[in-house]
Amino acid sequence: MPELDQPAPEPQTWKLTLAYDGTDFSGWQVQPGEVTVQGELQKALGKITGESPLPQGSGRTDAGVHALAQVASFALRAPIPAGNLQRALNRVLPLSIRVLEARKVHGAFHARHSALAKTYEYRVFRGEICPPLLARYVLDCHWPMDLEALQRSAQYFVGEHDFLSFAATDPELACRALDADENPDPRPIPRAGFQIEPPTPATVRSIFTSTWEERQSEAGGLLVYRVRGNGFLHHMVRNLVGTMLDVGRGHSPHTEIPAILAARSRSAAGPTAPARGLFLHSVEYPASEGLSIHV
Repeated sequence: MPELDQPAPEPQTWKLTLAYDGTDFSGWQVQPGEVTVQGELQKALGKITGESPLPQGSGRTDAGVHALAQVASFALRAPIPAGNLQRALNRVLPLSIRVLEARKVHGAFHARHSALAKTYEYRVFRGEICPPLLARYVLDCHWPMDLEALQRSAQYFVGEHDFLSFAATDPELACRALDADENPDPRPIPRAGFQIEPPTPATVRSIFTSTWEERQSEAGGLLVYRVRGNGFLHHMVRNLVGTMLDVGRGHSPHTEIPAILAARSRSAAGPTAPARGLFLHSVEYPASEGLSIHV
């Protein structure tokens, strides 16, 4: 008797943690005719498994933005051990993209929708001559800078605010609530039995920590801005940095920050800092999500 066809394996959800140098990529998201991190990862999965799922990232980093721990999720039918997938991807991917961890997780996990918080860093070089090997990853800034003024300005952003003044003004993004990083409503999805509150404006975000610190490198000092929040608008961190650097160099007082927030106008804030100094530092998930499963 002919053998009956075996049913196809059920797809399994995967979680990848990635680091990448964003200099030579047109951002995370797949774009026609452009080299992107998402596109390179999808292509590598196709070569290794014969399947081409579109990996969903925790956020869409812009062209030139780097990641220390981006998270991506996708489903595969191929029965491949996690360690083998990680090694195979690192052989196929460009050297500027590395898979730090690969694991099978529960099917409800989604890199973007399941995220509770993200942390970004922006790095400013303060030495006399920026080394060529560092120049791709920092803003080379020679202006006199008041660190206390930077710290005071950073504190105004802590809490829940409407960050429209610090969002990109791209017409396409305006049609999508200026939101390239998160759901239009950044609140967690309500669970059964909880009262649903009125919709939150699409440009409102909660910032948990916002601070500057000084670090030393072999080539000179660094100023590092670290911000942690439940979500970020397109160009938001770079616009925060550009505005605060104007404060730090004495072009405007830190006391103007509340008025800039209240204006809800991009023209009220400062310039957009270059992409090369920005890093997606980490992404946080509930303890019950993103855990490995054994199959």
